[in-house]
Amino acid sequence: MKVYEALAEAFVREGTTDVFGMMGDANMHWMAALADRGVRLYEVRHEGSGLGMADGWARGSGQPGVVTTTSGPGVSQLATSMLCASRARTPLVAFCGETPLGDEGATQYLDQRRFAAAIECEFLQVTRPENANETVRQAFYLARTTSRPVMISAPFDVQVAELDDDEEEYVPSTALIRTQRLLPDPAAVQDAAALVADAKRVVVIAGRGARRAGAGEEILALQQQTGALLATTLQAKNWLCDRTDFHVGLSGLFGDKASMELLQEADCVIAVGASLNHYTIESGYLYPEAKYIQIDTAPHLVMGNGRIADCYLQADAVTGLGELTRTLADRSVRLEGYHTDTVRRHLTARLAEPEEYVNEPGRLDPREAIRILDDELPGEMGLVLGSGHQTDFGTMLFQRSRDVLSNYGMFGAIGQAPLIALGQLIAHGSKPGFVVEGDASFLMHLPEFETAVRYQVPLLVVVMNDQGLGAEYHKARAKGLDPELATIPTPELGTVAQALGGAGATVRTPQQLRDALAEYVHTPRPTVIDVRITREVLSTPYRRIQYGEDV
Repeated sequence: MKVYEALAEAFVREGTTDVFGMMGDANMHWMAALADRGVRLYEVRHEGSGLGMADGWARGSGQPGVVTTTSGPGVSQLATSMLCASRARTPLVAFCGETPLGDEGATQYLDQRRFAAAIECEFLQVTRPENANETVRQAFYLARTTSRPVMISAPFDVQVAELDDDEEEYVPSTALIRTQRLLPDPAAVQDAAALVADAKRVVVIAGRGARRAGAGEEILALQQQTGALLATTLQAKNWLCDRTDFHVGLSGLFGDKASMELLQEADCVIAVGASLNHYTIESGYLYPEAKYIQIDTAPHLVMGNGRIADCYLQADAVTGLGELTRTLADRSVRLEGYHTDTVRRHLTARLAEPEEYVNEPGRLDPREAIRILDDELPGEMGLVLGSGHQTDFGTMLFQRSRDVLSNYGMFGAIGQAPLIALGQLIAHGSKPGFVVEGDASFLMHLPEFETAVRYQVPLLVVVMNDQGLGAEYHKARAKGLDPELATIPTPELGTVAQALGGAGATVRTPQQLRDALAEYVHTPRPTVIDVRITREVLSTPYRRIQYGEDV
């Protein structure tokens, strides 16, 4: 058996079913061996795009994603997407071919170890045939247990060497991982219960960790017992919003004014699987009088105001919430808190549409476009939100309960969301889903729409097109610079999508948008809807940051 065959077999034993990347001299034998073993290979148009798709696949499946590149330039193309995956704490394994061991004069030579360190991923090298299996096992073990990307660098001469067929049967990393629920310290639970008992207005903030743990029922039980408002972080947007009348949406920068007015009255905040970064708590200004209780699996966390929680429970979400709720019941603690008709009416009013939308011929108000999207696209369709100014509208205004993944803040890189969405859809069995992205972001990786067409992945790309770099346009205006320097004309992207083999439309009126969405819902296939939006509407977060205004 060749080493590359053993490496391929090890990946299969680790559960690899889908691999994204580009073939080159230094990874082609390994890819062929994977294909022989039934692994689906997705050939992309750029290595970094392949990593973005593997990132989305991992987020969608809950298992490590896999990307592959050839040596040297294939590896260096991974930089931005790898940093985004690292900041998102995505478990991922990159199989990277390498020039022959020690041949620093090779055309494609790159010190891949130093490069991996710079792009924030672990590095492992297959230095001899005998350590091939152990390298794969260690890579998947690290990806799974530390939730981060790992690079396997495989020199080509080692890959094509012979491996003794008497090697022991491969033991996958999953056999080495024993997971168990993390139980909270009973004394800390008592301290947390005492803080809640002394409170009058409790807010529960649910984060990505709580959602991944499936702690929805426990959160709702605690909310009911404490009369709490339920808010979420950006990574858990809209979670449980259809299960309670007292859901305020997002906590922090992307929250609406009506919700913030209520949240500022809180005297106790219970965070579950949420790091409470400075966005979520507005660096402490959002909850000025509150005591903090934090439930998380991490040993400890420092919040976005530079403080630690008043009571910290290191526990998994389900167990920690269950113990806190039980202890409150033992103490006969039950609060009315925010659960009043007055608060219910206040929360209903926050969802009202503006009295009027901006009427600019040939361009939609982005707020109206988002509301149409939310109304017309079924709730079972997952959503990925991109980056930039246009994303603020969707982040704030999408209200329907659906699976939402936000790439906001993950290294601040534009262009990643369509890649992540494509990988996520593949992980979900190519069920219909959509991504909302800006024009500059979408055009950055335009060739990958052809990848969606080639593999018939029914991704709907909604391009909020202001024909420019929206964030820079509005920042330049706020700073007294010439905003026109940030404008970039774009072609009819609906027509471009059709030329690449998919469906597409460019829309300039609300009815045209509804018609285009209806066509996609009726016949889901790779589609781009180019929504021409006005630049005259500034998002609420930008009003707050750039002008100190709130609406």
